[in-house]
Amino acid sequence: MPNHRATVILLTFMGLLLCANSVFAQHMNAKDAPCNKPSTGAEETACFVAEDRKADLKLNQLYQRTMRSLDNDGRDALQQAQRIWIQFRDANCSAEEGLYRGGSAASMVKYACLEAMTRHRTEELQTMYGWRLEKFGR
Repeated sequence: MPNHRATVILLTFMGLLLCANSVFAQHMNAKDAPCNKPSTGAEETACFVAEDRKADLKLNQLYQRTMRSLDNDGRDALQQAQRIWIQFRDANCSAEEGLYRGGSAASMVKYACLEAMTRHRTEELQTMYGWRLEKFGR
């Protein structure tokens, strides 16, 4: 039968590892993450939810402007790429969230991932199509 004190120490250590693990979530702690000020978990989750909504709005606005600047083939290609990207983003963020499932950080991790990937997709579309938007003034 294991020593009670050793069991308590082991359980405490495991609990600390679980807490520390959530601190190292990839998207939550990225240098460019918008919600990296000290706060409670609930405040940080609310911040990432709000930032995800902003990033999604910005992406959708750029996407619509870009679609208006393309011919039919270009619109079809971008629409297909965007649909596939959305599937990838959602699957990728679900996988990252799964690392924390059952813990209080899971929701925060999900929204941090969605925000970061959406923000980076906006940057990517701006790089790819920005010249076209400038040329056609749309």
